[in-house]
Amino acid sequence: MINVSRDTPSCAGAERSLSGADAFTCREICFRYFRQQPWIINGFSYAFGPGITLIKGASGCGKSTLLRLMAGYLTPSSGSILTPAGVSPKDPEFQRRDLGYVFQQLNLLPLATVTRNLALAASLAGLPVHETSERSAKWLRLLGIEEFANRLPKSLSGGQQQRAAIARSLVKEPLVLLLDEPTSGLDDLNTRVIIRALHEYVTGSRICVISSHDARLESLAHEVLDFNRFLPLEGHLEALV
Repeated sequence: MINVSRDTPSCAGAERSLSGADAFTCREICFRYFRQQPWIINGFSYAFGPGITLIKGASGCGKSTLLRLMAGYLTPSSGSILTPAGVSPKDPEFQRRDLGYVFQQLNLLPLATVTRNLALAASLAGLPVHETSERSAKWLRLLGIEEFANRLPKSLSGGQQQRAAIARSLVKEPLVLLLDEPTSGLDDLNTRVIIRALHEYVTGSRICVISSHDARLESLAHEVLDFNRFLPLEGHLEALV
């Protein structure tokens, strides 16, 4: 459960920067899936600025839920979430043009080739064909999967599918990129490939937020939010700390 107070040092800085024009801001957001359940997120405020923010914490603390709220896939019970443009993340134009999202389940279209998966994402963002082709070639190359461009997802290894899903999110070069466990199960070399691609992506005012247990990503991040420092653990984990 995310339960952040203004007295928490990690949040005090966020409160001071919530007015930043380039920030993706969460203000006092609360969320639970069912009315009878306890809050998963309770009073969370933070300003995600340009660069890479890594959110780490124990399973069940609400990291994935927070990303879905920031993407507009879920609606907070209270509080507000605003994109850098000052609109709700549910805004169709934001989701179509400015948002990239990598799910834990990857969600590649199974009957479309890797190239076609990227082309469909680019088309929804309104990119012209020539630009789609150039960007697809760029990200497939940086992620080391250009030789698999014309293959279906089911013919790829799990790691290749992960990199294809990341390429699909990067092809429109969105303002905001949200990644849920993007390196889960990957070896060190393939993790370094993804780190290199994210370094290439994060320029200017672009915002990247990564939810992950992977300590290898900490060196990539400009800021790390360690939820284990100020959030209650699930009961079955408390005895192990």
